[in-house]
Amino acid sequence: MAFAGGRPIPDDFDPLAPETFESPHQTYEHLRGSCPVAHSSAYGGFWALTRYADVKAAAADPGLFISSVRAVVPSDPRGTRRPPLNFDAPLHTPYRRAIDRTLGKARLDRMAPKIREHAARELQPLIERGHGDIALEFGGVYPACVAGEWLNLDSATVAELGTTASEWVHAWRVRDLEVVNRTSEWMYGLARSLLADRRLHLRPPAEDPASSLLAQRYEDAELNEEHMVGALRQSLVVGLVAPPLLLGGMAIHLSRDAALQEELRAKPELVPAALEEFLRLYTPYRGFSRTVSHAVELHGRRIEPAEPVTLVYASANRDESVFENPNEFRLNRPNIAHHLGFGRGPHRCAGMPLARLELRIALEELLALTRHFEVDGPIEPTLMPEVGARSVPLRLLT
Repeated sequence: MAFAGGRPIPDDFDPLAPETFESPHQTYEHLRGSCPVAHSSAYGGFWALTRYADVKAAAADPGLFISSVRAVVPSDPRGTRRPPLNFDAPLHTPYRRAIDRTLGKARLDRMAPKIREHAARELQPLIERGHGDIALEFGGVYPACVAGEWLNLDSATVAELGTTASEWVHAWRVRDLEVVNRTSEWMYGLARSLLADRRLHLRPPAEDPASSLLAQRYEDAELNEEHMVGALRQSLVVGLVAPPLLLGGMAIHLSRDAALQEELRAKPELVPAALEEFLRLYTPYRGFSRTVSHAVELHGRRIEPAEPVTLVYASANRDESVFENPNEFRLNRPNIAHHLGFGRGPHRCAGMPLARLELRIALEELLALTRHFEVDGPIEPTLMPEVGARSVPLRLLT
């Protein structure tokens, strides 16, 4: 039982209860039917929107569902606010524009061959051994290589980023404040040095996030220095959280569906369509949150300002009122474009085009370099604010 706004609110679910890879989806299916605006006293208390229509509407209404008070459950233990995720418009907008500028199709097309090289190289140790953890091992290194290409980092920094960011993510999930502080300070130091270097050696804004932030203006002035550092610091980690979970989810699914695995291996042109269905099925987010700018009544529940409201994208993407037989994989699902795998509205994932490219290439290379793979050990589920598998050991046959 939690007390919010001076009133008692019973717990509708427990996000701290032991989970399996499948169990959160079972919980959200129950909540969609019986308690679409659910409450938990965990992490200081929060609401969870579980139906597609409610999640989509909240994400698309930044005036009512604001991001500047609370953007993630559980939040950074230190309460740090970084743009663009933790800002509302109009302050959010210039930082978002600066990031979006660096993710154009022409640049991604130029990055693709290098990203493919990274994928093949980082898969090779697993292939040679015949086993390895696709989420913890490959998923801990490959996304850092992709981030390094985007941010124009040197190889030594990329290697340390992969280790440090993975350590930070796990510490954040288990609320280990000492490790959170230590690893976060390393990433802040990297962001500051990156910004300082680009002040001296500015690159074309469309080719470099730090240079793009320096070139961006808000009300005819340069962006705030610490906010630019914060935006770069956020960029160093956000792209390293979701890919390992999605890689794990895809590997588990294809391990269980050998026919689909073989079809995609034989017909790689089907991989982009398959990826969209995997993004729907294994959306890794359940903890992105908002607060309301004024009290709201929704499905008989009263939400007060300052009470965190999570947008459970993982649940919305399995809403049976939108996606027929939502727990099934359907290649070329007719309404697949409606999935919320990258969110909606002004805080839709900025790295969406890069993430699609990164995941597509990884899946293509995994299929091309093997003749079969299957789960070979216990699957370790992740914790809030994500959902999925943190550890997925595979046996790989060539």
